[in-house]
Amino acid sequence: MNELDRIVVPVTQPSLPPLAEFIPYLAQIWRNRWVTNDGPFHRELEEALCAYLGVEHLCLFSNGTLALITALAALGLDGEVITTPFSFVATTHALHWTGLRPVFADIDPRSMNLDPARIEAAITPRTRAILPVHVYGHPCELGPIQRIADAHGLRVVYDAAHAFGVRRAGRSILEAGDLSVLSFHGTKVFHTFEGGAVVCRDLETKRRIDRLKNFGIEDEVTVGAPGINGKMNEVQAAFGLLQLRHVDAALEARARLDARYREALADVPGLALPPVAADSTRNYGYFPVRLTSGFPLERDVLYEQLRARRIAVRRYFYPLISEFPAYRGAPGAGERNLPAATAASRQVLCLPIFPALELEAQDRIIETVHAAACLPVR
Repeated sequence: MNELDRIVVPVTQPSLPPLAEFIPYLAQIWRNRWVTNDGPFHRELEEALCAYLGVEHLCLFSNGTLALITALAALGLDGEVITTPFSFVATTHALHWTGLRPVFADIDPRSMNLDPARIEAAITPRTRAILPVHVYGHPCELGPIQRIADAHGLRVVYDAAHAFGVRRAGRSILEAGDLSVLSFHGTKVFHTFEGGAVVCRDLETKRRIDRLKNFGIEDEVTVGAPGINGKMNEVQAAFGLLQLRHVDAALEARARLDARYREALADVPGLALPPVAADSTRNYGYFPVRLTSGFPLERDVLYEQLRARRIAVRRYFYPLISEFPAYRGAPGAGERNLPAATAASRQVLCLPIFPALELEAQDRIIETVHAAACLPVR
């Protein structure tokens, strides 16, 4: 970490409750003498999250990447999986670690999620599943993707790392597909320092995933399958319970910051604001803007100007996963196959948004963008 990274305004920041509120949880863990392996706080957090998110079954994990790897392993897949190049690289790494071959399809230029038409075109006799991502918490086209999967006998696993609490038409989007996977990393709207979860459709699947995350152990003398150590410990679970008490207030703070950005940046030429789906709730986890031809500067020039003012904007997601050496040879990885994803990766800039962002700091961000666009400071 360099000096600039230590002093910039972060892109996201956990909503941190007062330390005094966490001390009783730590004391209870000490009294319980149970620090991991399906402890009391672990079970309580699973139940609390199911209730909050409106889902029936959920398996907690020590991090989101292990959750995604285990979700894919639980389905017993082999062959190819169609996915997006416009995501964090852990999405495709999970396919690698489960012996699956990624096939990249292009995104919809507005939502920046997998384009169902491009999914359909990428299907081959070796295709076994679809791995879409709810990018920035914006829901994928759930109905069209499921119809494609049903027509071709494919499984659907959603990377919902950005989609905590998001609903469409009053229902949790985590209910879509065969499985959905959440991340509770420290940069997410709800977090457990590190952590993650798999949302399951039935109790039998939950039990299978719970065994797999505990080395595949079925009882004291039986290991039924090659599992992994993906268990969430009691300290993480306790912090999650504390965070859950404050998450609604954090979401409200994020919503206010989102509204201020939208009002201040609505008329900036060449700056496209994130879309809003009329039938969906949002969690305001990210504020991605796109610099199009009407903006006077290239994206990377504005990026450097903001960083020079100690504002840690991020180019989520640049480069594309398909441009990393490990995945350049994957089917569909060529730039000609991914024009919308390539354009997005070169245009998107995520502005800082987190509950503790002070209005003066947000104004400094807005003023810098206005100045770059040659607009008068408000």
